[in-house]
Amino acid sequence: MNNRLQIAVLLASTMLASSAFAAEKPLAKECGPNNDYTIGFSQANFKEPYREHVNHELERLVKNYPKFKLVIADGQANVNTQVSQVENFMTQQVDLLMISPFESAPLTPSVSRVFKSGVPVIELDRKTTGEDYTAFVGGDNREIAKDAGEWAAKTLMPDGGEAAILEGLPSSSPAIERLEGFKEGLATNPKIKLVAVQPVDWMEDKAVTVFSAMLQAHPDIKLVYTSNDLAASGAYIAAKQAGKTDQIKIIGTDGLPGPSGGMRSVADGQWAATYTYPTGAAEALEIAKKILIDCATSVPRSVIVPSQRIDQINAKDLYNKQQF
Repeated sequence: MNNRLQIAVLLASTMLASSAFAAEKPLAKECGPNNDYTIGFSQANFKEPYREHVNHELERLVKNYPKFKLVIADGQANVNTQVSQVENFMTQQVDLLMISPFESAPLTPSVSRVFKSGVPVIELDRKTTGEDYTAFVGGDNREIAKDAGEWAAKTLMPDGGEAAILEGLPSSSPAIERLEGFKEGLATNPKIKLVAVQPVDWMEDKAVTVFSAMLQAHPDIKLVYTSNDLAASGAYIAAKQAGKTDQIKIIGTDGLPGPSGGMRSVADGQWAATYTYPTGAAEALEIAKKILIDCATSVPRSVIVPSQRIDQINAKDLYNKQQF
């Protein structure tokens, strides 16, 4: 073997060895079962019931991981607040960052910096716009909403009629995906006419105002799909004020438990249905364990948590089985 060929073989062997070494490198800078770890979680806000539910689930389940300290920060539905939180977590040298970005694009640069610094990032429920994160945990918003649209088209409005959508925050990934998915599902029945679509930013009071105006402009609306349960509550209030609760079918998203949750509203007959949107807390913490405790060299890029439709058939049974 001549010298040139020997050098080429040596370089190829070195590159293969380097690639194998890089592939086997743990995702976390520091890991192992003997250390203690701090996980910083920047939550979009503490105002929405769903967000509170996520926080409670994380706080309950993290007790199963004695090596973890979980710090949850209130993003206050403000991009600048969340950016500051992410930067503070970097300064505090957290071992892993979790985040539910209030808005996708504005949080992307901050999250990217954390990820590129070598700190693992788990995006929970909502995504940033880039690819700089370790794992995403959440529901398939598009498929959930598509199922809602198809079910409504076939079951609630087989003969057609007018429908409306109350979108969430338009700059957040779940709102975009739920809007697109529901439109796609509803389009399976050409007899249905979508007469109004407007964002309500996930908020009940805004949903009351917006849907009241929709009903004035389109008094024959028979169905309204909302991107979350708070908006569904607002839609019901508006329908009740207009004396149209018997006319209008309401579909929510979240399916929260408890006396004031969406599950109860369906069980009581106020809404036609809602879709559960599991917190993903258990899955996120298990990924954190694999990264920090088990020194994983890779984890699933996307973990989709399953959803369930809650309607008049199963709502009362599901509600009665809950533990309060």
